[in-house]
Amino acid sequence: MTRRTLPVLAATALVGSLGVAPATAGSLGAGSLGAGSSGGDTTTLTAHITELNDSGVESTAWLSLEGNELSVRIESQGLLAGAPHAQHIHIGGTNQCPSPDQVGTGFEGTLRTTDAIDSYGAVQVSLTTEGDTSPASALAVDRYPVGDEAYSRTFTVTDEVAANLRNGEGSVIPHGVDHNGSGEYDGEQMSDLDPTLPSEATDPAACGELNVHSMGSLSMGSLGGSLGSMGSSGSTGSLGPLGSSGS
Repeated sequence: MTRRTLPVLAATALVGSLGVAPATAGSLGAGSLGAGSSGGDTTTLTAHITELNDSGVESTAWLSLEGNELSVRIESQGLLAGAPHAQHIHIGGTNQCPSPDQVGTGFEGTLRTTDAIDSYGAVQVSLTTEGDTSPASALAVDRYPVGDEAYSRTFTVTDEVAANLRNGEGSVIPHGVDHNGSGEYDGEQMSDLDPTLPSEATDPAACGELNVHSMGSLSMGSLGGSLGSMGSSGSTGSLGPLGSSGS
């Protein structure tokens, strides 16, 4: 048994070639929501993110797009504690989440990322805590939140991504599932995105389709205090529990 570590990796076959400008940390404040999608230049979106692969994960994402500047806030429950979780905006396919009971090619029929590519499409935005947010950072696991750490960041997206989001196209997907309950990413099944990684490290944990809201339909009260002053979540630091892959 050899111990695997999760390296900083470039995009693989799943990842598209669409790039974005370098990201800058910022805050998603209630004032930044502007007039909503029905007026002005600001589009607001939300995603209720529910489990895939029996992960027990549930998250909520709030997005505010003004021009090409995108502010994102994500709060999650049920992710593997102490482990990094890659998270992306996928765009393409039918822009829908797969059925939670869809059978995949992974461990005991679990869903791997490419199994549902026809549903949610390819990675178009990497929701990293710092640095690049393009598809090239899809597996840069040292720059993703650890466990249930809340995420907030403001950065620039391409014209194409901005247009997709304004049309309500896209899904938010956190990755990383402890299928065997060992408390770390391990197992003999290898990732469909990079064969040096355990499949547990990259399998989709949950999925939520993005929905556009006007300010009239987006209840500020329902967001609680989460859209107050929120800075960048910063660097994740430790890569958390990374088990042996088996061989």
